[in-house]
Amino acid sequence: MVEFNLPKNSRIVAGKTWPKPEDAKNVKAFRIYRWDPDTGDNPRVDTYFIDRDKCGPMVLDGIIKIKNEIDPTLTFRRSCREGICGSCAMNIDGLNTLACTKGIDEISGDVKIYPLPHMPVIKDLIPDLTHFYAQHAAIQPWLETKTATPGTEWRQSIEDRKKLDGLYECVMCACCSTSCPSYWWNGDRYLGPAALLHAYRWLIDSRDEATGERLDALEDPFKLYRCHTIMNCAKACPKGLNPAKAIAEVKKMMVERTL
Repeated sequence: MVEFNLPKNSRIVAGKTWPKPEDAKNVKAFRIYRWDPDTGDNPRVDTYFIDRDKCGPMVLDGIIKIKNEIDPTLTFRRSCREGICGSCAMNIDGLNTLACTKGIDEISGDVKIYPLPHMPVIKDLIPDLTHFYAQHAAIQPWLETKTATPGTEWRQSIEDRKKLDGLYECVMCACCSTSCPSYWWNGDRYLGPAALLHAYRWLIDSRDEATGERLDALEDPFKLYRCHTIMNCAKACPKGLNPAKAIAEVKKMMVERTL
């Protein structure tokens, strides 16, 4: 069950149903979560109809078409349209994913779109990711070294470089963390799948010289150990990454350093 973080003392109500496009033979309904904090109204779900013969193939194409041609007040994030920036992450058809890589034809029935679950909503489909980014910054996602900087570059073997595959590709879309029940329940202290995947990326980087300090920072009942291997994170990741595996590897490193 997907849990959404609704404004206090509110409930989702039925919203406006916009008219269908005239003479359209291939129509798809988009049911989209709407909430404007400036109005004080309950969140609602508005229904729009898209002529599929005049729309691109992706869900993001449909949302952009709605904003450009039907309802300019619809608010959402988007940028690259190539699955690289992670901006258009949202809950589509019950799953967290990127709107720019989710095909409309992949969805049977109406296209149901909500903001990422269990995050404060700024407006409509825009979640507040302030805390999420702060957790990412907390794991110090950069190279920490103690030796003198080399004159040219920090060299790394091909074998050591391969260890970073499946980690560096993360686009920080927050799909994994916001699909994790442990993060829903303990998001104030549990770092979550995205931050911990990045933590592991730097822990195993052969050029980094702060492994001990990084592990010390994660040695906490909540920061790391709230992961219960539910695996929602791996299922939700639009890049096909496995944060749960990375978290398990960090736990393994914790054990090995005490032996």
